[in-house]
Amino acid sequence: MTDPPSPERHLGLLGATGVGVGAIVGGGILALAGVAFATTGPSAIVAFGLNGCIAFLTVFSFAELAARFPQSGGTYTYARKVLTVEVAFAVGWVVWFASVVAAVLYAMGFAVFLVPFLERIALLVNGEVPGWIGTRPALIVYALAAVGYYKWRLTRAASGVSQWETVGKVVVFAVVVVAGFFALATEPPPPGALGASFRPFFAEGFAGLAQAMGYTFIALQGFDLIAAVGGEVRDAERNLPRSMFLSLGTALAIYLPLLFLIVAVGTPDRPIVEAAAANPEILVADAVRNFMGPAGYWLVVAAGLLSMLSALQANLLAASRFARTMGADRTLPPRLAHHAPGTGAPTAAIRLSAIVVALLIVAVPDVAAAGAMASLIFLACFALTHKIGYLARRRTGKPSGFRTPAFPLVPLVGGSACLVIGLYQAVAVPPAGVLAAVWLGVGAVLYSLYLAPRARAVDASTEARNPEVMKLRGRRPVVLVPIANPANAETLVTMGRALAPPEVSRVQLLSVVSPPGRYPEGDGLPQGVRDAQAVLGGALGTALRVDLRPEALITLHGDPWSEIARVAEATRCESLLLGVGELDDSLMTGPLAGLIAAVDADVVILRAPSDWTPDNARRILVPSRGGRDQSPVRARLLGSLSRTATRDVAFLGVLSEKAGPGVHKRAFRDLERLARDEVGTDAHAELAIGDDVVAEVAKRAQDTDLLILGFHRSGRRRAVFSTLMLKIARATECPLLMISHRRGAALLPESSILGRAGR
Repeated sequence: MTDPPSPERHLGLLGATGVGVGAIVGGGILALAGVAFATTGPSAIVAFGLNGCIAFLTVFSFAELAARFPQSGGTYTYARKVLTVEVAFAVGWVVWFASVVAAVLYAMGFAVFLVPFLERIALLVNGEVPGWIGTRPALIVYALAAVGYYKWRLTRAASGVSQWETVGKVVVFAVVVVAGFFALATEPPPPGALGASFRPFFAEGFAGLAQAMGYTFIALQGFDLIAAVGGEVRDAERNLPRSMFLSLGTALAIYLPLLFLIVAVGTPDRPIVEAAAANPEILVADAVRNFMGPAGYWLVVAAGLLSMLSALQANLLAASRFARTMGADRTLPPRLAHHAPGTGAPTAAIRLSAIVVALLIVAVPDVAAAGAMASLIFLACFALTHKIGYLARRRTGKPSGFRTPAFPLVPLVGGSACLVIGLYQAVAVPPAGVLAAVWLGVGAVLYSLYLAPRARAVDASTEARNPEVMKLRGRRPVVLVPIANPANAETLVTMGRALAPPEVSRVQLLSVVSPPGRYPEGDGLPQGVRDAQAVLGGALGTALRVDLRPEALITLHGDPWSEIARVAEATRCESLLLGVGELDDSLMTGPLAGLIAAVDADVVILRAPSDWTPDNARRILVPSRGGRDQSPVRARLLGSLSRTATRDVAFLGVLSEKAGPGVHKRAFRDLERLARDEVGTDAHAELAIGDDVVAEVAKRAQDTDLLILGFHRSGRRRAVFSTLMLKIARATECPLLMISHRRGAALLPESSILGRAGR
């Protein structure tokens, strides 16, 4: 799981702020102010203010994480760094959908604000307004047209960002606010009338206020989209936090005065609740007409169109970046990570996001429902972001860049507030909660049936290549290395160091001594214990030379195999590294197989000369049938080796000539995918055509420094050393690693690339 390629960092502070302002300002308040006033009355101002406080707390966590991880992907990227790959997928699946639902909200809002323009044009041209202009089918067509346009525009360039809509709407809102206060100062309402406009302030009590907060939180969403394009921002550690605060501050500086003016001078003839309930979608435009005349009405309608379009563009952009980043990590299909030649735009990710938006536009009944769903999903995402920021700080200490003040109070208060409002929203608006649950269920099925094998392989490789990820996730895996023969102690220790990233993992050296028949008198030690001390002493000396600080343990037991299994369970080791000499049948089907059946750990069995070390393995051969049952352990092993030096890794498949060109082509394609998932660009695929699998692999292994073979375990974890694998092992003389993943039995091979001889 490497960071996905991104276009050149082309966004400065103003450009990044423009992404946030474009997503926040205008669209949400124009679409949802009427809903808020209808729900809670004049206290909608308080609802927006409280949401602003929660949003500012959330910006602190986002800003620290964005400065620490200045890559595209936003909350998904942070979850990928700090949590497991399964949780990261769930987060990415939800935040991608959140941006998609927000895009639905703004596409539908655009359609609503387009209707007055179309009606005016029809009236001027034909003298009458056709009845179909404002119908639901017509609104769907308008919304789909907007989505189609921005889908086309986003695929034309890597950034796809245009700021003219953002600048235009900010200017319009500034003019409206200034005009409103001018009207209030020059034509004040009669005595007592201003106070009466704000009574009753809490029209529906606390419940109405809470529900209004839930409906309208989406109106302050957008600063997080800056994090979604973080990989495209210059001087990201400084510009990402600044642009987030600037965009949210700009939104609140417009929203709160505008909401006050709507109540104070915008609805003089009737209570705000009544006016909002009558026409919530264009309440702001109607209110501005009351103090600016028809020009003000059309000015707000124009601002509404610009606001909806810029927010639609920003959310489609963010959704495509979420999908692109997840595709690079294989938590979504990798096709979504592809960039178009020339433009660098992730066209597949843009098209998929636009298609989902279009489908939801047809399915969602109205703007209020879209706002409720989007608010709920974003509240859940923001609560999780606070949690991720808390874990990252606790596990790795203070970052060098932006730091959240009053830690851990800010993430605790902010996360709790987001969670409480989100839960209330799920109860108060059941369809929103149901949709979120259904979407998570669809994602869980998709991940478990299709995405999990590739995602786990990429994730294991990333952990091995970048030990900081393990530290961020709070993991400290143990590699258990039993040592009995002093001749292979140095080889096992150096291999253990390769498997255990320094300062993150632990290497546990183990020597098992059979109890003597009679213990010596006095202070003397049994000869077996003295021999074990000598072996471990030599191993520790080697460890110090290679900058490894292992732990050493000597135990007494009559059965070394069962004792190794006991220590493996006691230490909860993640990997068990064993050294073997000759691969005779009694060993492979007897005690070794029993040990593997007894441990719940990845198993790595090494056969190598006593003077061999992992540094010698520059050319690595991986024969494969194309299955992914061993992918996580193999990817972790190859990633660990690649961390210390550049390796030439070849994935080899062998197929009979009789299989035909079509089968050969599909097999080679699957093998290429396997190589890219487990290793990346350092690996390549090779396909040999022949009927003798053993001979083909042995011939290729003559020029190899290390051969890696996999074996799986049955439902009861019993090791299955296939006849084919043993024949290959005995036909080769190069250093050999045999590996088995602890969960290998749960995954089925995709195809048969290595042939079926000897099975």
